[in-house]
Amino acid sequence: MKKLFCTYKLQILYLIFGIGTTLINITLYNLCYYQFLLSNFLSNMISWIISVLFAYVSNKLWVFENKDFRCSVILKELSSFMLCRVLTGALDILIMFVSVDVFEMAAWLFKILSNIIVIICNFIASKIIFVKREKTSEKHQN
Repeated sequence: MKKLFCTYKLQILYLIFGIGTTLINITLYNLCYYQFLLSNFLSNMISWIISVLFAYVSNKLWVFENKDFRCSVILKELSSFMLCRVLTGALDILIMFVSVDVFEMAAWLFKILSNIIVIICNFIASKIIFVKREKTSEKHQN
């Protein structure tokens, strides 16, 4: 079991923190919308921003173990991370629009497929953002 974890550590940690990010998003949305009686839009924006910030921190520290904390690096990573999340969010909306609204396919099925595509894209983008930066920062330190 330990060997299996070591082999797939990156993917397992990404999945665990991804589930955590999703739970944070849903919990904060419900708290803002139902308890604080904020608008749907504002509740969704607050929950999205905080959950993406959690995803950034957890990806940086625990999934990709990137220990470069220079302000310039963090700003560049965070802006790239947020941009990627905005783009994959737009991809999700596009996939759902085309599959459900245009072609009248099963919404539940395409929401699952869309999420799989978005998760894969987010993983690849995160790997590029954090691993590339780590290698670059090692060059600067040597």
